[in-house]
Amino acid sequence: QVQLVESGGGLVQPGGSLRLSCAASGFAFSNYEMSWVRQAAGKGPEWVAGIAYGGDVYAASVKGRFAISRDNINNMLYLQMNFLQPEDTAQYFCARGFMGDLGWGQGTQVTVSS
Repeated sequence: QVQLVESGGGLVQPGGSLRLSCAASGFAFSNYEMSWVRQAAGKGPEWVAGIAYGGDVYAASVKGRFAISRDNINNMLYLQMNFLQPEDTAQYFCARGFMGDLGWGQGTQVTVSS
Protein backbone atom coordinates (compact mmCIF):
# COMPACT_ATOMS: atom_id res chain seq x y z
CA GLN A 1 0.00 0.00 0.00
CA VAL A 2 0.99 3.63 -0.34
CA GLN A 3 3.30 4.78 2.44
CA LEU A 4 4.78 8.20 3.07
CA VAL A 5 7.04 8.36 6.11
CA GLU A 6 8.39 11.74 7.17
CA SER A 7 11.40 12.38 9.37
CA GLY A 8 13.74 15.20 10.32
CA GLY A 9 11.50 17.38 12.43
CA GLY A 10 12.49 18.78 15.78
CA LEU A 11 13.07 21.87 17.88
CA VAL A 12 15.12 24.65 16.33
CA GLN A 13 15.87 28.24 17.27
CA PRO A 14 14.61 31.13 15.14
CA GLY A 15 16.92 31.63 12.20
CA GLY A 16 17.91 27.99 12.18
CA SER A 17 17.55 25.29 9.56
CA LEU A 18 16.06 21.82 9.26
CA ARG A 19 15.84 19.30 6.46
CA LEU A 20 12.76 17.13 6.31
CA SER A 21 12.80 13.80 4.50
CA CYS A 22 9.98 11.62 3.22
CA ALA A 23 10.43 7.97 2.28
CA ALA A 24 7.81 6.91 -0.27
CA SER A 25 6.79 3.36 -1.11
CA GLY A 26 3.92 1.38 -2.58
CA PHE A 27 3.50 3.45 -5.75
CA ALA A 28 5.47 4.62 -8.79
CA PHE A 29 7.06 7.61 -7.06
CA SER A 30 8.70 9.12 -10.15
CA ASN A 31 5.30 9.33 -11.88
CA TYR A 32 3.78 11.59 -9.25
CA GLU A 33 4.03 15.24 -8.49
CA MET A 34 4.70 15.66 -4.78
CA SER A 35 4.27 18.36 -2.18
CA TRP A 36 4.60 19.38 1.44
CA VAL A 37 1.68 20.55 3.53
CA ARG A 38 1.79 21.86 7.09
CA GLN A 39 -0.75 22.30 9.83
CA ALA A 40 -0.26 24.42 12.92
CA ALA A 41 -2.09 23.59 16.10
CA GLY A 42 -5.66 24.81 15.93
CA LYS A 43 -5.41 25.85 12.29
CA GLY A 44 -6.28 24.37 8.94
CA PRO A 45 -3.80 22.80 6.54
CA GLU A 46 -1.47 25.10 4.57
CA TRP A 47 0.12 24.01 1.32
CA VAL A 48 3.84 24.80 1.50
CA ALA A 49 5.51 23.65 -1.71
CA GLY A 50 5.02 21.40 -4.71
CA ILE A 51 7.41 19.81 -7.16
CA ALA A 52 6.29 19.03 -10.70
CA TYR A 53 8.00 18.01 -13.88
CA GLY A 54 8.41 21.64 -14.85
CA GLY A 55 9.83 22.81 -11.57
CA ASP A 56 8.88 23.72 -8.03
CA VAL A 57 6.45 26.27 -6.61
CA TYR A 58 6.21 27.71 -3.11
CA ALA A 59 3.70 29.41 -0.88
CA ALA A 60 4.45 33.09 -0.44
CA SER A 61 5.08 32.53 3.25
CA VAL A 62 8.10 30.29 2.61
CA LYS A 63 9.40 31.39 -0.80
CA GLY A 64 13.09 32.14 -0.69
CA ARG A 65 13.54 30.22 2.58
CA PHE A 66 12.38 26.68 1.76
CA ALA A 67 13.45 24.35 -1.04
CA ILE A 68 11.68 21.17 -2.13
CA SER A 69 13.60 18.44 -3.93
CA ARG A 70 13.28 14.77 -4.78
CA ASP A 71 15.40 11.69 -5.46
CA ASN A 72 13.55 9.45 -7.88
CA ILE A 73 16.17 6.71 -7.59
CA ASN A 74 15.64 6.24 -3.87
CA ASN A 75 11.98 7.38 -3.76
CA MET A 76 12.69 10.27 -1.43
CA LEU A 77 11.20 13.75 -1.08
CA TYR A 78 12.94 16.53 0.84
CA LEU A 79 12.19 19.95 2.24
CA GLN A 80 15.14 22.14 3.15
CA MET A 81 13.97 24.86 5.53
CA ASN A 82 16.20 27.85 6.25
CA PHE A 83 15.71 31.01 8.29
CA LEU A 84 12.98 29.34 10.29
CA GLN A 85 10.60 31.55 12.24
CA PRO A 86 8.16 30.78 15.07
CA GLU A 87 5.28 31.01 12.61
CA ASP A 88 6.75 28.02 10.80
CA THR A 89 5.91 25.84 13.82
CA ALA A 90 3.58 23.09 12.59
CA GLN A 91 3.18 19.43 11.76
CA TYR A 92 4.68 18.92 8.31
CA PHE A 93 3.23 16.33 5.96
CA CYS A 94 4.66 14.78 2.83
CA ALA A 95 1.89 14.50 0.23
CA ARG A 96 1.17 12.94 -3.13
CA GLY A 97 -0.07 15.29 -5.79
CA PHE A 98 1.05 18.83 -6.48
CA MET A 99 -1.51 20.25 -4.09
CA GLY A 100 -1.36 17.34 -1.65
CA ASP A 101 -4.69 16.01 -2.78
CA LEU A 102 -3.73 12.36 -3.11
CA GLY A 103 -2.89 11.51 0.48
CA TRP A 104 -0.48 12.50 3.22
CA GLY A 105 1.97 10.77 5.51
CA GLN A 106 1.73 10.79 9.29
CA GLY A 107 3.72 14.00 9.65
CA THR A 108 6.73 15.27 11.53
CA GLN A 109 6.63 18.09 14.06
CA VAL A 110 8.70 21.22 13.57
CA THR A 111 8.91 23.64 16.48
CA VAL A 112 10.70 26.96 16.15
CA SER A 113 11.34 28.54 19.51
CA SER A 114 14.09 30.16 21.53
